[in-house]
Amino acid sequence: MRRPGRGEQAVRNNEAILVAAREVFLADPRAPVAAVAERAKVGIGALYRRYPSKEDLLRTLCHDGLKTFIAEAERAALEPDEWAAFAGFLRGVVQADVHSLTVHLAGTFTPTEQMNTDAELAGELAGGLLERARPRLRPDIGAADVTLLLEMCAAVRVPDVTRTGELRDRCLTVLLDGLRTGGALPGPPPAVYELNWRWLDT
Repeated sequence: MRRPGRGEQAVRNNEAILVAAREVFLADPRAPVAAVAERAKVGIGALYRRYPSKEDLLRTLCHDGLKTFIAEAERAALEPDEWAAFAGFLRGVVQADVHSLTVHLAGTFTPTEQMNTDAELAGELAGGLLERARPRLRPDIGAADVTLLLEMCAAVRVPDVTRTGELRDRCLTVLLDGLRTGGALPGPPPAVYELNWRWLDT
């Protein structure tokens, strides 16, 4: 049996670190990096060689989530039916659990210039899908409303991972039906600062 080379082992270690970091910091964003190394079963030195600081690790986790969001939006844009594209995009983002990290880790690190650029791209792609679906939506639904709905789904979490996915899918189905119902919503839509307040202290 061929033993993995150093390159393969490094890739596996990095994957283990990121999976462990996601689990640890979702449970407690203030947890020490040592807890990540212990969960990943790698030495603390191996972790620091890849991520010199906790902030570097947090930044990587959130940037990976942002890249997943972009990939889901790009995939959905290929769907010819405007509602199937919009709904499929939201389901993909919820299933990937992108917003759990955003909610938990926002404000714990300083985003890079590339992250800010990717965030703008993510907003443009999501906005395009929203506008395509506009004829089948409530008249006053905006992108900020969709962001809050995704955060609502991310808040659903039980110990069983499979069951969490099922419950989130149920919630999203109800929310999608609500988006299509006629009539105006109460109160003004979410303001930009209401969505971004968690990042203001970084």
